Amino acid sequence: MLPQPGDVFFVGSAASVQFSGDPAITVRVIRVDPRTTYAGFVWLDVYVLGADRNAIERRSIWVQVAGLRPVQMTGEPPRQLNVGPAQRSPSETAREEQRR
Repeated sequence: MLPQPGDVFFVGSAASVQFSGDPAITVRVIRVDPRTTYAGFVWLDVYVLGADRNAIERRSIWVQVAGLRPVQMTGEPPRQLNVGPAQRSPSETAREEQRR
């Protein structure tokens, strides 16, 4: 299952080397980019959240879905992310079918 708008995540080095160490951030997802990318990765439009959980900056980030750590907001049940099979573009699928 991919992240959905409204989900809140801690983004650290497990999601992207860009966020290792001090630059790790907490984000709220605004939009998931529908374009196909490398298997297990996704572009997200997010709000970076401050200590008070209010948005302080808007960013687009490229992350590995399996490395996102869900943050439970008060009163919300935890949501589990399941990383599904690799996404393939229509042209990759067509080529694979032609080989069969």
